[in-house]
Amino acid sequence: MDSFEEIWEEIKSRLQLSVSTVAFNVWLNPLEFISFKNDTITLAITEFKRELVIDRFSSLIEKACEDTVGFPVNVNIIIAGGSADSANETNNSQTKAQKPFSVGTYDYTFDNFIIGSSNRFAHAAAVNVAEHPGEVYNPLFIYGHSGLGKTHLLSAIMNEIKLNHPNYNIIYTSGEHFTNELINCLRTKTNYAFHEKYRNCDVLLVDDIQFIADKESTQEEFFHTFVALRDAGKQIVLTSDRPPKEMFTLKERLVSRFESGLIADITPPSLETRMAIVKKKADDLSLELSDEVITFVAENIKKNIRQLEGAVKKIKAYYEVEATKPNIAIAKRAISDICNDNQPVTMTVENVINEVARTFDVSVSDIRSDKRVAKVSQARQVAIYIISEVTNLSLKDIGKEFGNKHYTTIIYSLNEIKSKIETNVTLKATVDDIIKNINE
Repeated sequence: MDSFEEIWEEIKSRLQLSVSTVAFNVWLNPLEFISFKNDTITLAITEFKRELVIDRFSSLIEKACEDTVGFPVNVNIIIAGGSADSANETNNSQTKAQKPFSVGTYDYTFDNFIIGSSNRFAHAAAVNVAEHPGEVYNPLFIYGHSGLGKTHLLSAIMNEIKLNHPNYNIIYTSGEHFTNELINCLRTKTNYAFHEKYRNCDVLLVDDIQFIADKESTQEEFFHTFVALRDAGKQIVLTSDRPPKEMFTLKERLVSRFESGLIADITPPSLETRMAIVKKKADDLSLELSDEVITFVAENIKKNIRQLEGAVKKIKAYYEVEATKPNIAIAKRAISDICNDNQPVTMTVENVINEVARTFDVSVSDIRSDKRVAKVSQARQVAIYIISEVTNLSLKDIGKEFGNKHYTTIIYSLNEIKSKIETNVTLKATVDDIIKNINE
Protein backbone atom coordinates (compact mmCIF):
# COMPACT_ATOMS: atom_id res chain seq x y z
CA MET A 1 0.00 0.00 0.00
CA ASP A 2 1.27 3.44 -0.95
CA SER A 3 0.16 5.55 2.03
CA PHE A 4 -1.02 5.42 5.63
CA GLU A 5 -4.46 6.57 4.43
CA GLU A 6 -4.68 3.48 2.23
CA ILE A 7 -3.63 1.34 5.19
CA TRP A 8 -6.47 2.87 7.21
CA GLU A 9 -8.95 2.11 4.42
CA GLU A 10 -7.82 -1.53 4.47
CA ILE A 11 -8.22 -1.59 8.27
CA LYS A 12 -11.75 -0.23 7.90
CA SER A 13 -12.54 -2.95 5.37
CA ARG A 14 -11.56 -5.56 7.96
CA LEU A 15 -13.62 -3.82 10.64
CA GLN A 16 -16.65 -3.77 8.37
CA LEU A 17 -16.52 -7.57 8.19
CA SER A 18 -16.29 -7.87 11.98
CA VAL A 19 -19.30 -5.84 13.13
CA SER A 20 -22.87 -5.20 12.04
CA THR A 21 -23.59 -2.67 9.34
CA VAL A 22 -25.27 -0.37 11.86
CA ALA A 23 -22.34 -0.52 14.31
CA PHE A 24 -19.84 0.15 11.53
CA ASN A 25 -21.78 3.07 10.04
CA VAL A 26 -22.58 4.71 13.36
CA TRP A 27 -19.36 4.16 15.33
CA LEU A 28 -16.41 3.06 13.18
CA ASN A 29 -16.84 4.61 9.76
CA PRO A 30 -16.88 8.16 11.24
CA LEU A 31 -13.37 7.62 12.66
CA GLU A 32 -10.96 10.03 10.97
CA PHE A 33 -7.35 9.00 10.29
CA ILE A 34 -4.89 11.50 11.82
CA SER A 35 -1.45 9.88 11.85
CA PHE A 36 0.55 6.64 12.07
CA LYS A 37 3.77 7.20 14.04
CA ASN A 38 5.97 5.01 16.26
CA ASP A 39 3.63 2.00 16.04
CA THR A 40 0.69 4.18 17.11
CA ILE A 41 -2.28 5.02 14.93
CA THR A 42 -4.15 8.16 15.95
CA LEU A 43 -7.81 8.48 15.03
CA ALA A 44 -10.36 11.21 15.77
CA ILE A 45 -14.09 11.20 16.42
CA THR A 46 -16.65 13.47 18.05
CA GLU A 47 -16.52 13.78 21.82
CA PHE A 48 -19.82 12.05 22.61
CA LYS A 49 -18.84 8.97 20.54
CA ARG A 50 -15.23 8.72 21.71
CA GLU A 51 -15.78 7.01 25.06
CA LEU A 52 -18.03 4.31 23.64
CA VAL A 53 -15.67 3.61 20.73
CA ILE A 54 -12.76 3.25 23.16
CA ASP A 55 -14.72 0.98 25.52
CA ARG A 56 -16.26 -1.31 22.92
CA PHE A 57 -14.11 -1.26 19.83
CA SER A 58 -10.47 -0.57 20.85
CA SER A 59 -9.48 -4.25 20.91
CA LEU A 60 -11.21 -4.88 17.61
CA ILE A 61 -9.44 -1.91 15.99
CA GLU A 62 -6.07 -3.04 17.38
CA LYS A 63 -6.56 -6.54 15.95
CA ALA A 64 -7.60 -5.19 12.55
CA CYS A 65 -4.51 -2.95 12.54
CA GLU A 66 -2.20 -5.83 13.46
CA ASP A 67 -3.75 -8.10 10.83
CA THR A 68 -3.23 -5.39 8.21
CA VAL A 69 0.33 -4.22 8.94
CA GLY A 70 1.72 -7.43 10.46
CA PHE A 71 2.78 -6.12 13.87
CA PRO A 72 1.09 -4.91 17.10
CA VAL A 73 -0.27 -1.36 16.88
CA ASN A 74 -1.35 1.01 19.65
CA VAL A 75 -4.61 2.84 18.98
CA ASN A 76 -5.03 6.43 20.18
CA ILE A 77 -8.51 7.92 19.74
CA ILE A 78 -8.80 11.66 20.23
CA ILE A 79 -11.61 14.17 20.05
CA ALA A 80 -12.07 15.60 16.57
CA GLY A 81 -10.41 19.00 16.44
CA GLY A 82 -8.13 18.21 19.39
CA SER A 83 -4.51 17.07 19.49
CA ALA A 84 -3.06 13.64 20.13
CA ASP A 85 -1.03 14.90 23.07
CA SER A 86 -4.01 16.44 24.84
CA ALA A 87 -6.45 13.56 24.38
CA ASN A 88 -6.35 12.30 27.96
CA GLU A 89 -6.51 15.80 29.40
CA THR A 90 -9.52 16.58 27.25
CA ASN A 91 -11.24 13.40 28.34
CA ASN A 92 -10.69 13.89 32.07
CA SER A 93 -11.40 17.58 32.53
CA GLN A 94 -13.81 20.20 31.31
CA THR A 95 -13.55 23.84 32.19
CA LYS A 96 -16.49 25.72 33.54
CA ALA A 97 -16.70 27.77 30.35
CA GLN A 98 -17.12 24.59 28.29
CA LYS A 99 -20.07 23.27 30.26
CA PRO A 100 -23.22 23.59 28.14
CA PHE A 101 -26.00 25.88 29.24
CA SER A 102 -28.86 23.60 30.25
CA VAL A 103 -32.43 23.80 29.04
CA GLY A 104 -34.96 21.91 31.12
CA THR A 105 -33.51 18.58 32.15
CA TYR A 106 -31.33 18.06 29.07
CA ASP A 107 -28.09 19.47 27.74
CA TYR A 108 -28.95 20.13 24.12
CA THR A 109 -25.85 20.75 22.01
CA PHE A 110 -24.85 20.32 18.39
CA ASP A 111 -22.57 17.43 19.38
CA ASN A 112 -25.44 15.28 20.65
CA PHE A 113 -27.77 16.12 17.76
CA ILE A 114 -28.02 13.16 15.36
CA ILE A 115 -27.71 14.44 11.79
CA GLY A 116 -29.48 12.78 8.87
CA SER A 117 -30.90 13.70 5.49
CA SER A 118 -34.13 14.87 7.17
CA ASN A 119 -32.46 17.59 9.24
CA ARG A 120 -29.04 18.25 7.70
CA PHE A 121 -29.99 21.61 6.16
CA ALA A 122 -31.66 22.90 9.32
CA HIS A 123 -28.68 21.74 11.40
CA ALA A 124 -26.17 23.48 9.11
CA ALA A 125 -28.19 26.70 9.22
CA ALA A 126 -28.44 26.52 13.02
CA VAL A 127 -24.67 26.03 13.37
CA ASN A 128 -24.03 28.98 11.07
CA VAL A 129 -26.33 31.22 13.09
CA ALA A 130 -24.76 30.09 16.36
CA GLU A 131 -21.27 30.90 15.05
CA HIS A 132 -22.27 34.25 13.52
CA PRO A 133 -25.27 35.61 15.47
CA GLY A 134 -26.93 38.57 13.79
CA GLU A 135 -24.76 38.30 10.69
CA VAL A 136 -26.41 35.57 8.60
CA TYR A 137 -29.87 34.05 8.24
CA ASN A 138 -31.79 36.59 10.28
CA PRO A 139 -34.35 35.48 11.11
CA LEU A 140 -33.80 31.73 10.97
CA PHE A 141 -37.16 29.99 10.81
CA ILE A 142 -37.17 26.22 11.48
CA TYR A 143 -40.38 24.26 11.04
CA GLY A 144 -41.52 20.66 11.27
CA HIS A 145 -43.91 18.40 13.14
CA SER A 146 -43.62 17.84 16.87
CA GLY A 147 -40.82 15.65 18.17
CA LEU A 148 -38.37 16.02 15.27
CA GLY A 149 -35.67 18.09 16.97
CA LYS A 150 -36.65 21.74 16.54
CA THR A 151 -36.32 22.49 20.25
CA HIS A 152 -33.00 20.65 20.34
CA LEU A 153 -31.59 22.89 17.59
CA LEU A 154 -33.01 26.03 19.18
CA SER A 155 -31.42 25.11 22.50
CA ALA A 156 -28.13 24.14 20.83
CA ILE A 157 -27.98 27.60 19.25
CA MET A 158 -28.47 29.16 22.67
CA ASN A 159 -25.83 26.94 24.27
CA GLU A 160 -23.26 27.68 21.57
CA ILE A 161 -23.81 31.44 21.67
CA LYS A 162 -23.73 31.38 25.46
CA LEU A 163 -20.41 29.57 25.31
CA ASN A 164 -18.80 31.93 22.80
CA HIS A 165 -20.47 35.15 23.96
CA PRO A 166 -21.05 34.86 27.73
CA ASN A 167 -22.04 38.53 28.01
CA TYR A 168 -24.84 38.29 25.46
CA ASN A 169 -28.37 38.83 26.72
CA ILE A 170 -30.18 35.76 25.36
CA ILE A 171 -33.91 35.25 25.72
CA TYR A 172 -35.30 31.77 25.17
CA THR A 173 -39.07 31.63 25.30
CA SER A 174 -42.13 30.11 23.63
CA GLY A 175 -44.99 31.65 21.71
CA GLU A 176 -47.34 30.70 24.53
CA HIS A 177 -45.12 32.16 27.26
CA PHE A 178 -44.61 35.37 25.26
CA THR A 179 -48.39 35.71 24.99
CA ASN A 180 -49.05 35.00 28.66
CA GLU A 181 -46.31 37.40 29.75
CA LEU A 182 -47.75 40.14 27.54
CA ILE A 183 -51.26 39.60 28.96
CA ASN A 184 -49.92 39.87 32.49
CA CYS A 185 -48.01 43.06 31.67
CA LEU A 186 -51.12 44.61 30.12
CA ARG A 187 -53.09 43.67 33.21
CA THR A 188 -50.51 45.15 35.60
CA LYS A 189 -49.69 48.10 33.34
CA THR A 190 -46.01 47.15 33.11
CA ASN A 191 -45.77 47.38 29.34
CA TYR A 192 -42.56 49.39 29.48
CA ALA A 193 -40.73 46.63 31.36
CA PHE A 194 -41.95 44.12 28.78
CA HIS A 195 -40.66 46.29 25.93
CA GLU A 196 -37.32 46.81 27.64
CA LYS A 197 -36.87 43.09 28.19
CA TYR A 198 -37.61 41.88 24.68
CA ARG A 199 -36.42 44.79 22.55
CA ASN A 200 -32.99 45.08 24.13
CA CYS A 201 -31.77 41.49 24.04
CA ASP A 202 -28.94 40.29 21.80
CA VAL A 203 -30.58 37.03 20.77
CA LEU A 204 -34.27 36.12 20.78
CA LEU A 205 -35.19 32.44 20.47
CA VAL A 206 -38.89 31.60 20.28
CA ASP A 207 -40.18 28.03 20.23
CA ASP A 208 -43.64 27.29 18.75
CA ILE A 209 -44.20 30.78 17.36
CA GLN A 210 -47.39 29.50 15.68
CA PHE A 211 -49.10 30.00 19.05
CA ILE A 212 -49.38 33.76 18.41
CA ALA A 213 -51.01 33.36 14.99
CA ASP A 214 -54.63 33.97 16.07
CA LYS A 215 -53.90 36.55 18.80
CA GLU A 216 -54.25 40.11 17.59
CA SER A 217 -52.49 42.04 20.35
CA THR A 218 -49.69 39.48 20.66
CA GLN A 219 -48.99 39.69 16.93
CA GLU A 220 -48.87 43.48 17.15
CA GLU A 221 -46.41 43.39 20.04
CA PHE A 222 -44.25 40.72 18.43
CA PHE A 223 -44.12 42.67 15.18
CA HIS A 224 -42.64 45.72 16.92
CA THR A 225 -40.25 43.50 18.90
CA PHE A 226 -39.13 41.80 15.70
CA VAL A 227 -38.56 45.09 13.86
CA ALA A 228 -36.63 46.61 16.78
CA LEU A 229 -34.30 43.62 17.06
CA ARG A 230 -33.84 43.17 13.33
CA ASP A 231 -33.03 46.86 12.83
CA ALA A 232 -30.46 46.63 15.63
CA GLY A 233 -28.78 43.62 14.01
CA LYS A 234 -29.82 41.23 16.78
CA GLN A 235 -30.34 37.53 16.03
CA ILE A 236 -33.85 36.07 15.89
CA VAL A 237 -34.57 32.34 15.63
CA LEU A 238 -38.11 30.95 15.48
CA THR A 239 -39.54 27.44 15.37
CA SER A 240 -42.99 26.34 14.31
CA ASP A 241 -44.97 23.28 13.36
CA ARG A 242 -45.65 24.79 9.91
CA PRO A 243 -44.12 27.32 7.49
CA PRO A 244 -45.19 30.99 7.77
CA LYS A 245 -47.38 30.87 4.66
CA GLU A 246 -49.49 28.12 6.27
CA MET A 247 -50.22 30.20 9.38
CA PHE A 248 -53.44 31.47 7.86
CA THR A 249 -54.36 33.73 10.79
CA LEU A 250 -50.91 35.34 10.94
CA LYS A 251 -50.78 38.93 9.70
CA GLU A 252 -49.19 39.31 6.27
CA ARG A 253 -46.54 41.71 7.52
CA LEU A 254 -45.33 39.07 10.00
CA VAL A 255 -45.43 36.35 7.34
CA SER A 256 -43.26 38.46 5.02
CA ARG A 257 -40.77 39.20 7.79
CA PHE A 258 -40.56 35.56 8.89
CA GLU A 259 -39.85 34.68 5.26
CA SER A 260 -37.23 37.43 4.84
CA GLY A 261 -34.46 35.32 6.39
CA LEU A 262 -33.87 31.60 5.92
CA ILE A 263 -36.57 28.94 6.23
CA ALA A 264 -35.43 25.39 7.01
CA ASP A 265 -37.67 22.39 7.49
CA ILE A 266 -37.14 19.19 9.45
CA THR A 267 -38.88 16.05 8.20
CA PRO A 268 -39.28 12.62 9.83
CA PRO A 269 -35.89 10.88 10.16
CA SER A 270 -34.75 8.04 7.90
CA LEU A 271 -34.37 4.49 9.19
CA GLU A 272 -30.61 4.87 9.61
CA THR A 273 -31.03 8.12 11.52
CA ARG A 274 -33.68 6.56 13.76
CA MET A 275 -31.37 3.63 14.46
CA ALA A 276 -28.56 6.02 15.34
CA ILE A 277 -30.89 7.91 17.69
CA VAL A 278 -31.95 4.69 19.44
CA LYS A 279 -28.31 3.64 19.74
CA LYS A 280 -27.24 7.03 21.09
CA LYS A 281 -30.04 7.12 23.67
CA ALA A 282 -29.24 3.59 24.81
CA ASP A 283 -25.58 4.54 25.20
CA ASP A 284 -26.56 7.62 27.21
CA LEU A 285 -28.49 5.32 29.56
CA SER A 286 -25.66 2.74 29.68
CA LEU A 287 -28.07 0.25 28.14
CA GLU A 288 -26.76 -2.40 25.76
CA LEU A 289 -29.18 -3.14 22.93
CA SER A 290 -28.69 -5.71 20.21
CA ASP A 291 -28.83 -4.64 16.57
CA GLU A 292 -32.06 -6.61 16.30
CA VAL A 293 -33.75 -4.59 19.06
CA ILE A 294 -32.39 -1.29 17.72
CA THR A 295 -33.73 -2.09 14.25
CA PHE A 296 -37.12 -3.20 15.63
CA VAL A 297 -37.66 0.03 17.57
CA ALA A 298 -36.47 2.20 14.68
CA GLU A 299 -38.68 0.40 12.17
CA ASN A 300 -41.80 0.79 14.28
CA ILE A 301 -41.44 4.39 15.44
CA LYS A 302 -40.97 6.51 12.35
CA LYS A 303 -42.05 10.06 12.90
CA ASN A 304 -41.17 11.22 16.41
CA ILE A 305 -37.72 11.35 17.99
CA ARG A 306 -39.16 11.86 21.47
CA GLN A 307 -41.08 8.61 21.09
CA LEU A 308 -37.89 6.83 20.07
CA GLU A 309 -36.11 8.14 23.16
CA GLY A 310 -39.13 7.33 25.33
CA ALA A 311 -39.17 3.75 24.05
CA VAL A 312 -35.51 3.29 24.98
CA LYS A 313 -36.18 4.69 28.46
CA LYS A 314 -39.02 2.21 28.87
CA ILE A 315 -36.83 -0.69 27.76
CA LYS A 316 -34.28 0.48 30.33
CA ALA A 317 -36.99 0.48 33.01
CA TYR A 318 -38.05 -3.09 32.12
CA TYR A 319 -34.40 -4.13 32.25
CA GLU A 320 -33.90 -2.65 35.71
CA VAL A 321 -37.14 -4.02 37.14
CA GLU A 322 -37.04 -7.49 35.59
CA ALA A 323 -33.25 -7.92 35.25
CA THR A 324 -33.85 -9.36 31.78
CA LYS A 325 -31.60 -8.62 28.85
CA PRO A 326 -33.53 -6.46 26.35
CA ASN A 327 -35.03 -8.53 23.55
CA ILE A 328 -37.72 -8.16 20.89
CA ALA A 329 -40.48 -9.18 23.31
CA ILE A 330 -39.50 -6.45 25.76
CA ALA A 331 -39.16 -3.94 22.93
CA LYS A 332 -42.70 -4.78 21.77
CA ARG A 333 -44.01 -4.12 25.27
CA ALA A 334 -42.09 -0.86 25.43
CA ILE A 335 -43.63 0.54 22.24
CA SER A 336 -47.09 -1.02 22.65
CA ASP A 337 -48.65 2.29 23.74
CA ILE A 338 -47.11 4.06 20.74
CA CYS A 339 -47.70 1.51 17.98
CA ASN A 340 -50.99 -0.34 18.09
CA ASP A 341 -50.71 -3.54 16.07
CA ASN A 342 -54.50 -3.75 15.88
CA GLN A 343 -54.80 -0.38 14.17
CA PRO A 344 -55.97 -0.83 10.56
CA VAL A 345 -53.29 -0.26 7.93
CA THR A 346 -54.51 2.44 5.56
CA MET A 347 -51.45 2.34 3.33
CA THR A 348 -51.24 -1.07 1.69
CA VAL A 349 -48.33 -2.51 -0.23
CA GLU A 350 -50.60 -3.02 -3.21
CA ASN A 351 -51.59 0.66 -3.24
CA VAL A 352 -47.96 1.71 -3.26
CA ILE A 353 -46.79 -0.71 -5.94
CA ASN A 354 -49.77 0.06 -8.19
CA GLU A 355 -49.18 3.81 -7.92
CA VAL A 356 -45.44 3.46 -8.53
CA ALA A 357 -46.08 1.22 -11.52
CA ARG A 358 -48.49 3.78 -12.97
CA THR A 359 -46.09 6.67 -12.36
CA PHE A 360 -43.02 4.96 -13.85
CA ASP A 361 -45.00 3.25 -16.63
CA VAL A 362 -43.91 -0.27 -15.73
CA SER A 363 -45.92 -3.33 -14.77
CA VAL A 364 -46.61 -4.45 -11.21
CA SER A 365 -45.15 -7.86 -12.02
CA ASP A 366 -41.91 -6.21 -13.21
CA ILE A 367 -41.59 -4.29 -9.94
CA ARG A 368 -42.00 -7.48 -7.94
CA SER A 369 -39.58 -9.36 -10.20
CA ASP A 370 -35.77 -9.50 -10.28
CA LYS A 371 -35.49 -7.58 -13.56
CA ARG A 372 -32.49 -5.24 -13.53
CA VAL A 373 -33.53 -2.89 -16.33
CA ALA A 374 -32.75 0.62 -15.07
CA LYS A 375 -36.31 1.88 -15.29
CA VAL A 376 -37.69 -1.15 -13.44
CA SER A 377 -34.93 -1.12 -10.82
CA GLN A 378 -35.59 2.50 -9.96
CA ALA A 379 -39.34 1.92 -9.75
CA ARG A 380 -38.72 -1.05 -7.43
CA GLN A 381 -36.41 0.98 -5.20
CA VAL A 382 -38.94 3.81 -5.02
CA ALA A 383 -41.68 1.34 -4.08
CA ILE A 384 -39.49 -0.14 -1.34
CA TYR A 385 -38.67 3.33 -0.03
CA ILE A 386 -42.30 4.47 0.09
CA ILE A 387 -43.46 1.23 1.72
CA SER A 388 -40.84 1.70 4.44
CA GLU A 389 -42.09 5.24 5.03
CA VAL A 390 -45.85 4.70 5.08
CA THR A 391 -46.22 1.26 6.68
CA ASN A 392 -44.94 -0.47 9.80
CA LEU A 393 -43.57 -3.43 7.88
CA SER A 394 -40.13 -4.67 8.95
CA LEU A 395 -37.28 -4.87 6.47
CA LYS A 396 -37.73 -8.63 6.39
CA ASP A 397 -41.45 -8.31 5.62
CA ILE A 398 -40.80 -5.75 2.90
CA GLY A 399 -38.32 -8.18 1.39
CA LYS A 400 -41.03 -10.86 1.27
CA GLU A 401 -43.15 -8.57 -0.89
CA PHE A 402 -40.39 -8.49 -3.50
CA GLY A 403 -39.58 -12.16 -3.95
CA ASN A 404 -38.13 -12.82 -0.47
CA LYS A 405 -35.26 -10.38 -0.95
CA HIS A 406 -32.74 -10.31 1.90
CA TYR A 407 -33.09 -7.35 4.27
CA THR A 408 -29.63 -6.11 3.23
CA THR A 409 -30.97 -5.70 -0.30
CA ILE A 410 -33.86 -3.66 1.10
CA ILE A 411 -31.43 -1.45 3.04
CA TYR A 412 -29.39 -0.95 -0.14
CA SER A 413 -32.52 0.14 -2.02
CA LEU A 414 -33.49 2.53 0.76
CA ASN A 415 -30.03 4.09 0.82
CA GLU A 416 -29.98 4.44 -2.97
CA ILE A 417 -33.25 6.36 -3.10
CA LYS A 418 -32.46 8.49 -0.06
CA SER A 419 -29.17 9.48 -1.63
CA LYS A 420 -30.81 10.29 -4.96
CA ILE A 421 -33.69 12.37 -3.60
CA GLU A 422 -31.22 14.55 -1.71
CA THR A 423 -29.77 15.78 -5.00
CA ASN A 424 -32.46 15.00 -7.58
CA VAL A 425 -35.30 17.50 -7.13
CA THR A 426 -37.41 15.84 -9.83
CA LEU A 427 -37.22 12.40 -8.22
CA LYS A 428 -38.03 13.84 -4.80
CA ALA A 429 -41.09 15.60 -6.23
CA THR A 430 -42.16 12.33 -7.89
CA VAL A 431 -41.86 10.39 -4.63
CA ASP A 432 -43.78 13.10 -2.75
CA ASP A 433 -46.53 13.08 -5.37
CA ILE A 434 -46.89 9.29 -5.14
CA ILE A 435 -47.25 9.48 -1.37
CA LYS A 436 -49.84 12.27 -1.72
CA ASN A 437 -51.80 10.25 -4.29
CA ILE A 438 -51.85 7.26 -1.96
CA ASN A 439 -53.12 9.45 0.87
CA GLU A 440 -56.02 10.81 -1.16
